[in-house]
Amino acid sequence: MIDVDLAHKALAHPFRRDVLRWLKSPDTLLTDAACVRSPHGVPLSSIVVRSGLSQSTVSAHLAVLREAGLIVATQVGQWRFVARDDSGIAAFVTQVVSDL
Repeated sequence: MIDVDLAHKALAHPFRRDVLRWLKSPDTLLTDAACVRSPHGVPLSSIVVRSGLSQSTVSAHLAVLREAGLIVATQVGQWRFVARDDSGIAAFVTQVVSDL
């Protein structure tokens, strides 16, 4: 079961909501011809470039989303990929609807 309060806190920041929207349509992040779509998600570097924020700031925001169960991060070699956790998002929505 998802921690609804933790998910609400994660979604309270506009940048984190932006990240979830970007990950919903990952092709919007892969503007560099060198970027290849991965089954693991979007490279962290693509989110950093799109946001204009430092890697450490983006990583901190992603950690909050990951701890809330809204995204998954996968390390492949030197690359870190990020994807939405649609089952976690669905569980959050279901729980909110049920509670309210």
